[in-house]
Amino acid sequence: MTVQASADVVIVGGGIEGAAIAWALTRKGVCNVLVLERATIGSGGTGRSSGIIHCHYGVRSLAVMAWHGVQLFTHATEILGVADGVGFEQVGHLVGVGPGDAAALAANVAAAAAVGIDTRLADPAEVAELWPTADLADFAAFAYEPRGGYGDAYRTCHAYLAAARQGGVRVRQGASVTRILTSGSGGRAGGDGRAIGVELADGSRIAAGTVVLAAGVWSAGLAAGVGVDLPLRAQREQILLVAPGAPIKNVPVLSDLVGLQYVRPERSGELLVGNSDHSRPQWVDPDAYPGTADPQYVEHAVGRFAHRFPGLPEVALSSSYAGCYDVTPDYNPIISATPVDGLFVAAGFSGHGFKISVAVGELVADLVVDGDSSHPLIPAADFRLSRFAENAPLVSPHPYAGAGQMR
Repeated sequence: MTVQASADVVIVGGGIEGAAIAWALTRKGVCNVLVLERATIGSGGTGRSSGIIHCHYGVRSLAVMAWHGVQLFTHATEILGVADGVGFEQVGHLVGVGPGDAAALAANVAAAAAVGIDTRLADPAEVAELWPTADLADFAAFAYEPRGGYGDAYRTCHAYLAAARQGGVRVRQGASVTRILTSGSGGRAGGDGRAIGVELADGSRIAAGTVVLAAGVWSAGLAAGVGVDLPLRAQREQILLVAPGAPIKNVPVLSDLVGLQYVRPERSGELLVGNSDHSRPQWVDPDAYPGTADPQYVEHAVGRFAHRFPGLPEVALSSSYAGCYDVTPDYNPIISATPVDGLFVAAGFSGHGFKISVAVGELVADLVVDGDSSHPLIPAADFRLSRFAENAPLVSPHPYAGAGQMR
């Protein structure tokens, strides 16, 4: 088989991370970049993202990465050159916790404020004005980010790629990568040496100086072919769209860490309701899982929602859908070089990927071009692949009881 194309960098995966990486590489002068997407751009996890934008993380580097995202989403028209932005609605973001988590909340807010993030504690009277239909009795403390909100991951993905194409990036859809090729195997998959390209399902090969895996949970199988273990699993998450029965305007996104749910407004007037309880994850085949919510889950989720919002008159379930997180053991991403020279990975985002995507792209571009992060508050070591073998997970110093994975 002959090589049919070549690039300085091949990115496997045309979701939001692959798109952000492509754009970031052009900003560092790497323009001979090819993005390969097995289906269509943004058709995987990106298209099912809840789109929440906040910086409330106990891990400092993640909080800073999300803050970079806020700047990008706020100024997307100028930065990315998209006339109508990326669907960012800056409605604010609230976190509510119970008595046992009040100290952790205060510590996380203080740590975020110390690195310049616009966040603060909020008193119950203020929160009652922001969410007048909510029952706040079982909350003990609140954090508020006025610059948080929600956005559209699919639109953002396409905006990144539009900007990347202006810098010379090429994109191929319907191009399923089946193998990573290495020099130590004579061009075959596996073996020692460095990554030299990829092979597609049709048997064609693309030569590359660098390969970046940004294909979510599917990255693991490709990495395994060259002896790299990526500890990734697909965790199914179910989302409800609820008609509140009354106009809901100008409410912030609510991360309810007592009821272990999150709620955000939709432009349609509906409310999107998601799950923050990962104590019993549902592991699935990412290519074959139910695409709508299970009846038992709907009953449980509606009960939680009704407890939190008893003031809504005639709530009705509009629809539901399900997607998958690409999850690591510590629920934080892998953004890293690998033991195979020239092979990098950006996967395992565990639900954080949309809001930190611009910083992910910058970090991968730094690793590819310079070998390390250019940002002192986003150390590359935090996201290294080797932390799992070292038994050194990336965890918050101030986790929340019952919602420890929500860093």
